[in-house]
Amino acid sequence: MKKFLGIQEVIANEEIISGVWKMIFYAPEIAAEARPGQFVNVRKDKSLVFLRRPFGIVAAKDGAVTIIYRVVGIGTEELTAMRAGDLLSVAGPLGDGVFSTAPGKTLLVGGGVGLAPLIFLADVLPDPVVLIGSKNEAETFWVRFFEHAAAEIYVTTDDGTAGIKGVAAAALPQIFEEHAIDRIAVCGPTAMMRTIAAAAAAANIPCEVSMEKRMACGIGACLGCTFAGKASGRRYKVCTDGPVFAAKEVF
Repeated sequence: MKKFLGIQEVIANEEIISGVWKMIFYAPEIAAEARPGQFVNVRKDKSLVFLRRPFGIVAAKDGAVTIIYRVVGIGTEELTAMRAGDLLSVAGPLGDGVFSTAPGKTLLVGGGVGLAPLIFLADVLPDPVVLIGSKNEAETFWVRFFEHAAAEIYVTTDDGTAGIKGVAAAALPQIFEEHAIDRIAVCGPTAMMRTIAAAAAAANIPCEVSMEKRMACGIGACLGCTFAGKASGRRYKVCTDGPVFAAKEVF
């Protein structure tokens, strides 16, 4: 897969809810090559912040790339000040491990900003089922990003303010009863991915997980994102071998 590094122009940058932003930038080469599961490493052009930040690709069409990010530190705080016409340093699309798009009914499970790369996957799958795990009703804004593509959307909230009360896995018995699921794709907090992966294994359903390790270089040079595969024992680099892996290799 081809990778590109260059200065790109911001098209739009807006706050969705407090602390969560959506940015669109013009990057035709990246948009043309991007596949669901890949990510971009970005920072403001000429920023004093040295390392780029990795973000899953939400959409790649008409020469534009979309990301959704949560403000968690200096790098992401700096991004919120960018406006249309500002310049962004971007490397991508990164990651050679991508989500499967093989025929069959896919269940997409995500929590927090882990839902972002699943939007891209939903766009290329035929009528996926989507499970959104949220802390509260405010965090269920993700539903609108999947409505156009999903056959059905299930929502859980930790506090019970919307959907099914409980963690994402609480919805699985109902989903498995109502849909013949052929495979599961997951991205989100580690605890959530581990629980979903275990449920998938118990149901004998193939499961893929997208890991969210901090990736400093994004090209496999710094070795800061490596882990040992559980099944194979192989040493993987999340940024190049992933970020999507078979769940049995991770958990």
